[in-house]
Amino acid sequence: MRVAITGSTGLIGSALTRSLLADGHQVVRLVRDRSASTPRDGSESAHWDPVAEHVQPGALDGADAVVHLAGAGVGDRRWTPGYKREILDSRVRGTAALARAVAAAAAPPRVLVSASATGYYGDTGERVTDESGPAGNGFLAAVCVEWETAADLARQAGVRVVHPRTGLVVAAEGGAFGRLLPLFRLGLGGRLGSGDQYWPVISLTDHIAALRFALDTEELSGPVNLTAPEPPTNREVTRALSRALRRPAFAPVPAVALRATLGEFAGSITCSARVVPGALEKAGFSFTHPTVGEALDSVLRTAG
Repeated sequence: MRVAITGSTGLIGSALTRSLLADGHQVVRLVRDRSASTPRDGSESAHWDPVAEHVQPGALDGADAVVHLAGAGVGDRRWTPGYKREILDSRVRGTAALARAVAAAAAPPRVLVSASATGYYGDTGERVTDESGPAGNGFLAAVCVEWETAADLARQAGVRVVHPRTGLVVAAEGGAFGRLLPLFRLGLGGRLGSGDQYWPVISLTDHIAALRFALDTEELSGPVNLTAPEPPTNREVTRALSRALRRPAFAPVPAVALRATLGEFAGSITCSARVVPGALEKAGFSFTHPTVGEALDSVLRTAG
């Protein structure tokens, strides 16, 4: 296949690029920096500007698939009004630009995999939620609704559109777990808030395999939860980290302290999202790491 990817330098995008190239596929990296050097891994590059909603003419020529992963980091900065607007615009405008380019292509790609997040469901409490669950309340849920809707032009052009609603990716290189692991190694880890909230997690290995599965599986379209089949609570994640690293976890962080430090973003950490991968399992996807313990063991074994 020839696959165009946005966000190819991020945690997920770089791993997906490596996976595709290793299997002999062609990758076109859509990058914002016009002066970026030619990739040395055999991939190609083309320019795009998500805020200006511009995609370089011809960038999608010959592409069989487009994978859209770019967006301002949700947990990178405190949620000021300005940064909330950046989070929304980077996703909605970028998705609209790609959907428009896909729809206008002389030979449109057969599939657009356009990222979303389990934040779509808001706080589900104890309720088990698959892709049929309704949108929740709050900022992230509203962002996810607009984010997914922005791909409508591609859908209307007859392109299969998949929205991987991603959970917390278990990886040492980045993401939430990339930040937690160093703290737990120092014995400074602990539950966040009550610890009873469910965290929708997935190993990086399974996440990349699920994206590849979505590219290849014609019956998959619309929302697809990229989460392990057994969502743990934050307390269970804490115990698994402590056990895997052989370190104590005696430093719980109260919800009030999280709010004082992180502001509104703290709500996404302390809310419960008991999300399960109904669409993936129905389509026959097999998880390598169905539990957070197995995911952590794999990460630590790889990281040494």
